[in-house]
Amino acid sequence: MNLSPRLLTTLSAPLRLLPTLAHSQALALTLNQVMKDAITDGELDFLKGRTVGIEISDLGIRYRLGFGAGRIRGFGEGAPADASISGGLHEFLLLAARREDADTLFFQRRLRMSGDTELGLYLKNFLDAFEPPARVAPLIRGLDRLLGR
Repeated sequence: MNLSPRLLTTLSAPLRLLPTLAHSQALALTLNQVMKDAITDGELDFLKGRTVGIEISDLGIRYRLGFGAGRIRGFGEGAPADASISGGLHEFLLLAARREDADTLFFQRRLRMSGDTELGLYLKNFLDAFEPPARVAPLIRGLDRLLGR
């Protein structure tokens, strides 16, 4: 199953009506569960007091995430991003499904990074090394099928 850009735009229209804060808090809630062990092990401490922006450019959706008090936190547009990553939904789905690594997508200019390069590289390296827990394997398989495998 391959989703066309037109269908994605139509399906995402209601999401664009929600403020960045709502998107960011929902994503933070999910990431806190998926990355629970990494958080406990201190693997996200490099994000303390920092904010990362994520933009899904073809959908017009933005996230602002940070780390503090032992958890990933979602912020609104008022929180300036120290580093930002942007790209299309397809590229982020490829990352989430573990089909492509971040280096490949950045070198092919399918993902773009701006702001604090050092923070961005820490984040990229963390994502490359992160092994999702077994409990999210069904989700990853579903993403893989969505991508047409």
